[in-house]
This record gives sequence, C-alpha cells and structure tokens, in this order.
Amino acid sequence: MISRRDFIQIAAATAALVPGNWSRAFAQQKMTQADLLRFEPLGNVTLVHLTDIHAQLMPVLFREPSTNLGVGEARGQVPHVTGKDFLDLYKIPAGSASAYALTSDDFSALAKSYGSLGGLDRIATVLKSIRAERDGRTLFLDGGDTWQNSYTSMRTRGQDMVDCMALLKPDAMTGHWEFTLGTARVKELVSQLGFPFLAQNIRDTEWDEPAFDAMRMIERGGVKIAVIGQALPYTAIANPRWMIPNWSFGIRERDLQNNVDKARKDGAGLVVLLSHNGFDVDRKLAGRVSGIDVILTGHTHDALPDVVKVGKTLLIASGSHGKFISRLDLDVRGGEVKDYRFKLIPVFSEVIAPDADMASLIAAIRDPHEKMLGEVIGRTDTLLYRRGNFNGTLDDVICDALLSERDAEIALSPGFRWGNSLLPGQAISREDIYNATALTYPAAYRMTMTGARLKEVLEDVADNLFNPDPYYQQGGDMVRVGGVSYSIDLSQGIGHRIGDLTLLKTGQPLDAAKEYVVSGWASVNEGTEGPAIWDVVMNHIEKVKVVAPKESGRVRLLGN
Repeated sequence: MISRRDFIQIAAATAALVPGNWSRAFAQQKMTQADLLRFEPLGNVTLVHLTDIHAQLMPVLFREPSTNLGVGEARGQVPHVTGKDFLDLYKIPAGSASAYALTSDDFSALAKSYGSLGGLDRIATVLKSIRAERDGRTLFLDGGDTWQNSYTSMRTRGQDMVDCMALLKPDAMTGHWEFTLGTARVKELVSQLGFPFLAQNIRDTEWDEPAFDAMRMIERGGVKIAVIGQALPYTAIANPRWMIPNWSFGIRERDLQNNVDKARKDGAGLVVLLSHNGFDVDRKLAGRVSGIDVILTGHTHDALPDVVKVGKTLLIASGSHGKFISRLDLDVRGGEVKDYRFKLIPVFSEVIAPDADMASLIAAIRDPHEKMLGEVIGRTDTLLYRRGNFNGTLDDVICDALLSERDAEIALSPGFRWGNSLLPGQAISREDIYNATALTYPAAYRMTMTGARLKEVLEDVADNLFNPDPYYQQGGDMVRVGGVSYSIDLSQGIGHRIGDLTLLKTGQPLDAAKEYVVSGWASVNEGTEGPAIWDVVMNHIEKVKVVAPKESGRVRLLGN
C-alpha cells in the first residue's frame, strides 16, 4: 500500500513558495492537472467519494478550522488535529499547496498564490478521468448535503443540484440538509434521480416501514458491492421536525448490523457504508458493527489525506464544498480487502480544466441571477471565515447584523459549517451572504430570554458538541454569540461547562432572572417570525460599508 505519496509530492513541489514573493501564476505552474490526478492503480474496484458540497456549483475559498477539539477517546486524534500539528503528522511542508488546502495556516497569503478550489465542472473532469482509467471498476458515491445552502439551490428547491448531479451519474447517495426541503419535495426529487437514495436508518412512522431503501448491490470489477446508506441520525433534532413529521431517524446500530449480515449472505464481496454520521460517530460505529470494509464518512467536513483504520474497516474523510474528491482503489479477493491505495485529490480550480458539458449547465442555471448575485454590498478589511468550534469572523458579522438590525442585546447564530471564506480587502457580494445563510427556515426572530435560559441553551449545544460519547454528538460547531462573552470548561459534564456569562455593553455578569432581548435565526420551531437572515445581514453591511471583525475573545476555553 502507498499512502499519501502523491499528495506529499505535490506538497514538496510547491514547498519553496514564499507567499507574497511569487505570483499566483508561478505557484499554479508548479502543479498540473496530471500531477493532481496521477495515481498508480491497484486491484479491481475504485471508490470515488464526494460529500458535503452544500450546493456550491462554483469554485470557492474555504478555510479549514484552526480549532477542532476532540473529547474523550477522540482527544488528540484526527480529525481533531489542526495547523502545524496536522502538517507534522502528515509530513506536509508549510506553505505548500497541500498545507493551504488542508489547514488554516497562512490562509490569506496562500490563497493569493493558489486560488480557489472546487467547482462542479472541475469535479466532472476529475470523475471522467478516473472512470476512463478504471472503466467498469469505478463506483461513485455522493455522501449528501448536496441539494441545499446556495441561492440557486434555494430558489429551485434543489433542482439545480439534482440536474447537475445527473451529469455526474452517482451510483448512490444519502442525505441530511436535503430533508430541509420537506417530505414531499424530497420524495419528488428522489423520484427523478435515476440512482438510489439510501438511508437504512430512516423509518416512516405512519406506515411503520423503511422510508428509503437501505442498500443497493452493485457489481464492479467482478465484485458484488453492497452500498448501505446512513443519513444524519440527528436530522429531526438539528433541523425542523415539522418539515419531516412522519420520518424517524437514529443510528440504528442493530439494523445496520442486520443489513451488513444480509449483504454478506447475499454474496457481497465488499460492504461500503455511505455515511453522513460524522467522523467520530463513524469511528465508534466501525468498532461495534462487524463486516463493514469501508466507511465513506461525511457531515463533519473533515479532510484527511490518509485512511484511518479501525480494525479491518477503512474510514475515508473527503472534506467539503467540493474542495476534494477521494479515490480509494481496492484489491478485493475472496470476500475481503487484500490491499488498498488512497488519494485525497485537491480540486484546484485554476489547474483542473472545467468540463464543457457541466460548465454549460452551470452557466444556464446561474445566468438569470448572475447580475444580482455579483452585486457588491460592502467590503471586509479582515479575513471572514466560519469553520471552527467557536466564533468565526463571518459569524461575528452575522451576529453584529442581528444586534443592530433587530435592536437586540444578545445575538445567537447557529454553528453551521458551510459558507465560503473572504480575504482581507475583498468585496462582499450578495452571493457571499447567500452562501452563508441560504436555507429553508431563515426567519431572524426577536424574543426575550432570561440569563438562566441563555445558559441552558449554551449548555445544551456544548453537550451536543463535546459529549465524550460520540453517539451523543450532533456534529456541528458551538452556537455563535454576539453581545455576550463566556467561558467553557471541557473537563466538566453536562450543565456545568458554561460560566462567566457577561453582557458586553455593560461589562456586568448576566442576571439569571433578568430578561434580555435576543435575536437569532434558523430556529427549528414552526411558525417562527422575522425577516430573512440574508436581508438582515445585507442591510447591515450596506449601512456600515466596511466590516473588520477580528478574533473577538468572546469565548474563553478552560480545561483543555
């Protein structure tokens, strides 16, 4: 097995770059499409995995987290390793293309050298190349979070992504944000796919039966491959239950084991779990459910340049926003994996040529909206990003908008992991705001909340993120706050992590009994009223013209 070799070769080829001293053209010429796609094939099956694209048709800038804390057995383990520690672990040179793609280190400077990543037309090129090389052996799987979180996906209710993915021809998919389109629309789009939407862990409570197919048997390279789908187990908690009232979710470990056993009994030589559980959940699952050869994991947006093994099970993490595609070649004989070779392919959009058919379709989808989406509403003087366990600067802008536009004392913004990054000095377009806020329940509410209730909310979210048992983690980031600061002690248990809650405008501790005016968005409660969050944020930016949030220090980390 050869691991990381090609990825590290690309890193080494660009290690000598000094940001600011070399032009982007020079940096890009250090890489070629052939370099990025070069792979020494192995065995008789190739799995290609794409996940968490969040409806991004176009190339993006997306900064990986500088803070991604693990708790319990995951403490100090990947994917909870960031920055220099990550580079050292995978022997990636600082300042290289790989360092830029995989970490937050020197992000703004390196972005000027290496540019954007992703774009569904570039992804199409990569996929076509692999299929041509491995004709009859390639299985392409979509891990979900595909149909939602851009302007055109919201406007078309997912149709733009379904049409584009039809050109890519996945062999199966599973889901999460797809369900926020509501039961009827999900069923309508699933009926159009031409490939299976798999979710062994969703049941229709009205009819007490599976809501979707659990698995599909597909033959590639002379091997019968069982693909089992696992949608986000926490969808009905993390997203509005009222949109999918008759579907129940869960990990359903026993059902999964039964499906794996059935697949083996039916002659599967390879069992693949196409999962949207999140990495830590899948790592635990791999140690408890026997017979799974490969878990293609998603939801937590982790990008890892090597396989993580749990027993005999291989875990693959393919990142998000179309930045990467995973290729896993397998030598499958006698019903088991004898050898494997892996590559996390970075989709550098200025190196990989766009596929003409996909580019044409994307242009047609975007053309009616291009002028509006490109309209500049302001500028940022500092880096805007979202990923990370606690407040990101893009979330700070959203919270500032909620405070000013909704006349609130405290702002809450959900810990979503999607939304592009913007560089210092960059113009802010309407599309940038839609990419950070587009969803089907956008009302920016205004309400009163006691200090005690606010602490309860923060404690609940903290336990969803930092519970030492992965099965109790929902996989998001901490709710972002505006107008207040607090400390969080990860060594404590549920209900005791949050302290030092302070109202910033007075510098005084929050009074547990006093009511404060709070504004937020993306409430899971039906009937929530208020203006759409994108309008709130755009109105704010148009008024202030320039935003310049810095690391706010609103959250003080203890016990880690």
